[in-house]
Amino acid sequence: MKKLIALALVLVLSLSVSLALAENQKIVIGATPSPHVIILEQVVEDLKALGYDLEIQTFTEYPIPNPATAAGELDANYFQHLPYLNAYNEAVSDEEKLVAVIPVHYEPYGLYAGTKSSLDELAEGDTIAITNDPSNETRALLLLQDAGLIKLPEGANANSTLTVLDIVENEKKLDIKELNAELIPQSLGDVAYAVINGNYAIGAGLSPAKDALFLEPADGEAGVTYTNYVVVRAEDAEADFVEALRKVLYTQKIKDFILNYEDFKGGVIPTFEVAAE
Repeated sequence: MKKLIALALVLVLSLSVSLALAENQKIVIGATPSPHVIILEQVVEDLKALGYDLEIQTFTEYPIPNPATAAGELDANYFQHLPYLNAYNEAVSDEEKLVAVIPVHYEPYGLYAGTKSSLDELAEGDTIAITNDPSNETRALLLLQDAGLIKLPEGANANSTLTVLDIVENEKKLDIKELNAELIPQSLGDVAYAVINGNYAIGAGLSPAKDALFLEPADGEAGVTYTNYVVVRAEDAEADFVEALRKVLYTQKIKDFILNYEDFKGGVIPTFEVAAE
């Protein structure tokens, strides 16, 4: 009789565990490799404790995660700043529009050495690679202006939509080459300099804090404008899984991780306040 009772207890406990696991809701998030995927990996167990199983899908090209989120293939994505999201939303139907829900971090844009090792070596006709998507090309051109290499129209800012055709002064006759963001690190052997997104710089083994020849100031307008967000469909803006994500991301654990992870230092800056317990 005692054996039967013990066996019954084991079965009940096993069934309870199985039901608890079965009740976990899956969250599928698309993210670019570094720092986004790395940050998300830090909250997998924290989300599990809240009843969510996190599946992270890695993307290396910017144009893919937003349409995949809009189509319901992803529950959320984490790779972009507001100017990029705004440009996407302007190009799609109302049904495909997305909303930014959780600001997490900022990655300073940097100008990096290619075949030239310092800006002192800048010569007439040198080639500089920059990103070619509208929001990030504007950002890259503003960075080159801040570095004193070109001049843009008076009043140009992050809300402008600029291309190389908008340059009003280019004393060195620099050849500014527009490329897909993910391809720029591979082009360093072919250009004198390159403006690289923080995540792709880190992914290529570059330290924004140590290797950038010129870096956006984190405490300036760029730090606010180009904060990276978790993005979802409009109908999910107040979903329980969004609140769960916010809860596990806005912790001292994640803030300390971002600030102290060796590959991130100086190149990934948390923009959130730790939530009160």
